Amino acid sequence: MAALSILGLLAVLFVPLSLLVALFFLARPRSTKVPIKGRHVFITGGSSGIGLALACRAAAQGARVSILARSIEKLEEARKFIRLSTGVDVAIYSSDVRDFEDVSRAINEADPIDILICNQGVFFPQELDTQEMKEVSFMIDVNLVGTFHLIKAALPRMKSRPDRRPASIALMSSQAGQVGIYGYTAYSASKFGLRGLGEALQQEVIADDIHVSLIFPPDTETPGLEEENKRKPELTKIIASSSAAVKAEEVAEKTLNGIKCGRFIVACNFDGIMLSIATAGLSPQSSFIMAFFEVMLAGFMRLLALCFQWSWYGTIEQWQAHKHRIH
Repeated sequence: MAALSILGLLAVLFVPLSLLVALFFLARPRSTKVPIKGRHVFITGGSSGIGLALACRAAAQGARVSILARSIEKLEEARKFIRLSTGVDVAIYSSDVRDFEDVSRAINEADPIDILICNQGVFFPQELDTQEMKEVSFMIDVNLVGTFHLIKAALPRMKSRPDRRPASIALMSSQAGQVGIYGYTAYSASKFGLRGLGEALQQEVIADDIHVSLIFPPDTETPGLEEENKRKPELTKIIASSSAAVKAEEVAEKTLNGIKCGRFIVACNFDGIMLSIATAGLSPQSSFIMAFFEVMLAGFMRLLALCFQWSWYGTIEQWQAHKHRIH
């Protein structure tokens, strides 16, 4: 009986163990380590919020840090804050990411970049039918086109960098870049676009040992969040109410840890991990352990996603019915 029990246990374990072995060979690109200490980390949107938290953390870990933003006054304040917090000075660059020539000038003035973190972003929540097109264009130009400008300007010297250790390009997306939410039409479009950019770019730069990371934070306690909440449609607040905001320092820690591991998808909380599994699709995956969970949980996560969609559409139907009764 004992022998049969052991054989039964081995039979049960055979499939998951075989899958783990297969995924060890299948997961691509290969897992790597991207050093931070002593290297040049260039952070956009670095004068406040997540960008400032990233700059402080990277400086404290021994990186040479540069930050870029539009306002020179805010950049000067950020530099003083980083110096007081870490005892380290950082370089500052004033530039508008919507202007490729302006971005190229700033990046060419800086030292060759080892880790580029495209963290700039703007968000104006509103239903598309009432939103001004200038706001739609502004979000797409800053969040998506601005990221193209930064990468295009930085890539030539990143590829020819004298430091031949692994390098990184990190794109700050959002959980709204994994799932569309009512009132986030333009914002989600700009953030979903980063995923396509990142997936294709990773294939183009892997031969140069450059590793792309996509960061997916939830609502984050930043100076802009309070203003965003003031203008969120009521239905958006109801649908998104289950997701709690996290601190900028938490996102910065998760981001740098993900970059240092060369991870393509970087989640920032438990909800983010579940979303990442549910939306894994054809994304690169360097961790065979994470690939195992993606394969094993794919069906369950699809069922869970359908439950969320059922709840959201039910809420929308109730809201619209209530609004029609009032009017």
